[in-house]
Amino acid sequence: MQQPVQHQMMGYDRTSTMFSPDGRLLQVEYAKKAVKQGTAAIGLICKDGVILVADRRLIDKNVVPESVEKIYQVDDHIGATATGYLMDGRILIERAQLMAQQHRVTYDNVMDTKSLVKEICNVKQAFTQYGGARPFGISILFAGVDDGEPVLFETEPTGMFFQYKATAIGEGDVEIKKIFEKDYKENMDIEEGFSLAVKALKKVLEKDFDLKRVDGAYIKSNEGKFVRVDANYLRRVLK
Repeated sequence: MQQPVQHQMMGYDRTSTMFSPDGRLLQVEYAKKAVKQGTAAIGLICKDGVILVADRRLIDKNVVPESVEKIYQVDDHIGATATGYLMDGRILIERAQLMAQQHRVTYDNVMDTKSLVKEICNVKQAFTQYGGARPFGISILFAGVDDGEPVLFETEPTGMFFQYKATAIGEGDVEIKKIFEKDYKENMDIEEGFSLAVKALKKVLEKDFDLKRVDGAYIKSNEGKFVRVDANYLRRVLK
């Protein structure tokens, strides 16, 4: 009996605009697989703010850890981290920074996180619909404080976005989410959130774990200011 021809051999993955016979956009699915292979990134909502933690994965022992940026400030009250093809993430995050600045100048007010996420997802969706370009191989976590409330969003290569209390993307995301299902509590403070996130990252990375490769930041609800943390801070909250 003749075996069915694979979709790839039929050429359905040559462009993001071509549906396969069973209704799949294979280029978009490949982009999602690229995200799975990226370094882990974590976001957590805490009772007093929101945190981001990311693995920088230093590819060379001579690389200066501080030169590898995995968490970005988008606006005073918004931060982001990405996993997948980081060159794609850098472009989208720079666009988000520009959007936030333009909103401030135009309306004399800060842009809320959800509106910014929608705009970035509109860009992502467009690259799944038009020929001549590939989808963005990146997922981005946006963390912010809107009207005193911490918020966390995940954007997918498809252009979809979801709001979370706690989530992880990239390498080991399934295992990290299982840890959150068991140990995450909404009444955690920021330091307890960092402790949980870093311990989850340590469990996934095992012998490769090193605090020098962990990037972190938080935004407190009552301040609405993006603040980076260093290895000394993380070492203290882990005690």
